[in-house]
Amino acid sequence: MQRIHFIAIGSTTMHNLAIAVSKKSSFVVSGSDNEIAEPFRTRLKANGILPDKLGWFAERIHKGLSAVIVGSNVEKDNTELLKAKELGLKIYSFPEFLFQQTRSKTRIVVAGNSGKSITAAMIVFVLKQLRIDTDYLLCASYEGIESTIKLSYESRIAVFEGDENETSALDNRPRFHLYKPQIAALIGIDLPTDNKLDKNEYLSVFSKFIDLMEVQGRLIYLNSDTNLIEMTQNLRRDIVPFGYNTANHHVSDGVYYIKTKKGDLALTVKGEQNMQYVEAARLACKQIGVTDDQFYNAITLFSGNKVD
Repeated sequence: MQRIHFIAIGSTTMHNLAIAVSKKSSFVVSGSDNEIAEPFRTRLKANGILPDKLGWFAERIHKGLSAVIVGSNVEKDNTELLKAKELGLKIYSFPEFLFQQTRSKTRIVVAGNSGKSITAAMIVFVLKQLRIDTDYLLCASYEGIESTIKLSYESRIAVFEGDENETSALDNRPRFHLYKPQIAALIGIDLPTDNKLDKNEYLSVFSKFIDLMEVQGRLIYLNSDTNLIEMTQNLRRDIVPFGYNTANHHVSDGVYYIKTKKGDLALTVKGEQNMQYVEAARLACKQIGVTDDQFYNAITLFSGNKVD
């Protein structure tokens, strides 16, 4: 039995990860935080892992723990973190822990400065419709997908929404650098207007992400993005690139229809941008054996609506 303690269990991602881990039969989960808002408090309580009192307590950290998971907002001088270091316990950020839990699986990571959330959700939704057991991390909740994180023993595939935020106070690497995907989808990387890095520094973050892909990785990229086009000119020889544009479609009476070899299919999602995301998701699913017919039939049911 593995005992895992979450420092800062009350955040959006950490509480969902703690719940997902607690559902695995070989794990016992505990956690701490100095503030837990609703609905996270109710969810943690329903799963039997709500801390009995708020605050940081060094006595909660002991040698019986298999590992400690540190939230991204935990300070370096946190009492529990210092105790974990003193005892020599394994300390993971949540991206490190997700990688450890899925290192034997085929990891699909969707990244970019826009559209990565809905594209990752499309992939997860399609695999769910096809009853393909999948681990996943999403940063937003969508209709048809329960929770934002799932971990299981049976799945052979993991889908992560990858972001460039700093991993933790102990690790300034971008989170998505830790996932090392076999399949990566880059959904455009134009420099954001509020970005604090210069262009070369910003683009190097994504170049590094590509370099960290597993051997014989598959890179799916928007081939109208000039930055991505330039990056694909200098790929490692073992990485196979797949450029994509907008899915072949037409619009009638406000409904978007995807064009397939077996006829046009009405989609629930709308908008030209979403047609790009559909194509990226199709290519990602194709790399793990999902046929076009299977993908198109499943994606027609995806609403694209976020839920609280």
